Amino acid sequence: MATFRSLLLSGLLASTTKAQAFDAGVRGEDAFSYVQPLNTTILGPYGHSPAVLPSPNTTGSGGWEEAFAKAQNFVSQLTLEEKADMVTGQPGPCVGNIVAIPRLGFGGLCLQDGPLSIRVADYASVFSAGVSAASTWDKNVLYERGLAMGKEFKAKGAHIALSPVAGPLGRSAYSGRNWEGFSPDPYLTGVAMEKTIRGHQDAGVQATAKHYIGNEQETQRNPTYDRNGTVTDVIQEAISSNIDDRTMHELYLWPFANAVHAKCASFMCAYQRLNGSYACENSKALNGILKEELGFQGYVMSDWGGTHSGVASIEGGLDMNMPGGLGPYGTVPEAGSFFGGNVTLAVNNGTVDVSRVDDMILRIMTPYFWLGQDQDFPSVDPSSADLNTFSPKSTWVREWNLTGERSRDVRGDHGEMIRRHGAEATILLKNERNALPLKAPKSIAVFGNDAGDDVMGFYNQGDFEYGTLVAGGGSGTGRLTYLVSPLAAINARAKEDNTLVQQWLNNTLIANSNITDLWIPETPDACLVFLKTWAEEAADRQHLDVDWNGNEVVESVAKFCNNTIVVTHSSGINTLPFADHPNVTAILAAHYPGQESGNSIVDVLYGDVNPSGKLPYTIAFNGSDYNAPPTTAVNTTGVYDWQSWFDEKLEIDYRYFDAHNISVRYEFGFGLSYSTFELSDAKAEPLAYGIISKPEDLPILPGGNPALWESVYNVTVSVANKGDVDGATVPQLYVTFPDSTPAGTPPRQLRGFEKVFLAAGESQTVGFELMRRDLSYWDVVSQEWLIPAGEFVLSVGFSSRDLKEVVKITPVEA
Repeated sequence: MATFRSLLLSGLLASTTKAQAFDAGVRGEDAFSYVQPLNTTILGPYGHSPAVLPSPNTTGSGGWEEAFAKAQNFVSQLTLEEKADMVTGQPGPCVGNIVAIPRLGFGGLCLQDGPLSIRVADYASVFSAGVSAASTWDKNVLYERGLAMGKEFKAKGAHIALSPVAGPLGRSAYSGRNWEGFSPDPYLTGVAMEKTIRGHQDAGVQATAKHYIGNEQETQRNPTYDRNGTVTDVIQEAISSNIDDRTMHELYLWPFANAVHAKCASFMCAYQRLNGSYACENSKALNGILKEELGFQGYVMSDWGGTHSGVASIEGGLDMNMPGGLGPYGTVPEAGSFFGGNVTLAVNNGTVDVSRVDDMILRIMTPYFWLGQDQDFPSVDPSSADLNTFSPKSTWVREWNLTGERSRDVRGDHGEMIRRHGAEATILLKNERNALPLKAPKSIAVFGNDAGDDVMGFYNQGDFEYGTLVAGGGSGTGRLTYLVSPLAAINARAKEDNTLVQQWLNNTLIANSNITDLWIPETPDACLVFLKTWAEEAADRQHLDVDWNGNEVVESVAKFCNNTIVVTHSSGINTLPFADHPNVTAILAAHYPGQESGNSIVDVLYGDVNPSGKLPYTIAFNGSDYNAPPTTAVNTTGVYDWQSWFDEKLEIDYRYFDAHNISVRYEFGFGLSYSTFELSDAKAEPLAYGIISKPEDLPILPGGNPALWESVYNVTVSVANKGDVDGATVPQLYVTFPDSTPAGTPPRQLRGFEKVFLAAGESQTVGFELMRRDLSYWDVVSQEWLIPAGEFVLSVGFSSRDLKEVVKITPVEA
């Protein structure tokens, strides 16, 4: 006879209450049916997750077989208590720590933030943010950045980099962490994920794809607790991201599939609920999709404090509890940890089979051996322990043997690379009357509180008024060792050119002054206005304007200066109402470019680098034009009332604007150059014949069915530089699916891009290989990726709305 607990874990008790779940020893829910009856009148067509049990075992397939055998030998020597330690974080010198087992020669694991820098470290570089890297549309830059970051993590003794980010993808323009990721387009983000992961892991560091999945806002990402009670006293649970099956696969899962295909070592599950279940115990997402459908061979770690159960999380597919003994916001659960000693207890009383625990450790140790981290891996830099405010030494319950050089400098020559990446990421949105590039102007004036040096120090966890902005806040930020501000770089260039420079950095003063009363002796040749936009973890943006009265600053300057050039250092989308001002001659979006920020922008302003960045998102005319704002409040007080219904389905960013024929200020993929490029002679040739709708049923490998990753068409186009300036451009391929595709398919979807550098007058043929996956949609009935019958339209252009060449193909006859 089935026990109550087995029925609960299998999802058969549709009306199980939260209290019953506690009685069964389960904190949280494995399926939405745990928390309320499965009532489609309430839920609609989606909003619940079926249970998928048991958690699949890793096999090391796809190239990890030798490392898997080493991991098996390692696990066979562990005691049960050691096994519990291997899956449970402990306070220590790093942001996350797995303790050493000296008798087996295992020195433990060090996990460190984050997606643009090794944060808990000194003498390390601050690279460009994800949104900046995506703005390059350059696969080589994406890999090079990932490799350089990986080298710094390893040199500081970090085995695992908590990078890169595909969640948030960017459903909402207002999400506070969009800048950590790449783009709301799944294809662009997928390429960025794969290149970054390969870079990290070629450097010998494990990559972590995060935050899996549906982590599309910061508001109510964690439960609201009764601060007068314990961490189990929940007033309201975290928001539930309710996503239908097709949208999940074609949009939010897409870049994570790239991560698995790149053999990413680990995944970090998200804070919020997913279709009713916490993401770190959602067995459909972790077991069914990630480990079965995508063939993921690595391990799933929780976000810090994102574990809400012991048994349910283990059975649901969570392999490592981070940070372990610490609960949400640094609180300490009464039991100490949902894992830890509770794992030992659960195995001893038969609640959890030891084979499941063994698989958790095999998943953790296989990538460790695959990357050779058991051989001469650098020790943790002792200075990291001093900088780690998350688990300071006063919280340590174990001794950590910190040896090796303290405060080792791992930056190498990365500064020059960061400078180049920042310039390549800069997007020229407007350039009238040949305002740019600057040509040794006689005088210039610099305005705005983003232009100068930071006055609040080089490690900023909060917004600040004065100083240039190169990273957002929270765990994704970086600790600068130096910073080249725009003003410093401009002054250096002005000295070379004998240019007079005047400066006003107080936005309040600028916005409320008659500018002609400030400058001397005459109107400058160019007025440079530097604006910024802050964003951070744990908070969503309140608006899409630039911060600190930036719009008013531009209006005040442009009222009197007929050559006003605006530069934004922003977390992402700004609506730019001043773009139509006749005296605003140029606008550049520079995002968060890293420590060489000033040099990067000066290289573009003066034409040393021809701008080639492209928008990784759409800039609308108004903030209200975007269709998926965060859920910022609920009108009821029920425990489960925070719900976010992804009813827009596949229509986010340019897909939405195109589907509804909405005018935008600057479209996805847009970016100007100092030269002129043309496209011609697009062709499409099949690489396979006898293509049928359904892929061949091949054994699953990392990334899913290998047939989906096979190239089926090659599209070529000729691109020519018709101007007189050398530079790079980015031909982009968009696919329009046949009418036979189910309703809701976006009008156009990015399916290829290549950055190509051309000397003035030069031309080149660029190719895009289309995989079966690129021409398929997710069929919710057959649970397969299918190529629809009929005619596809393949459009090549320089943005989503600047399409120059069209070719049509019919892979599958009707």
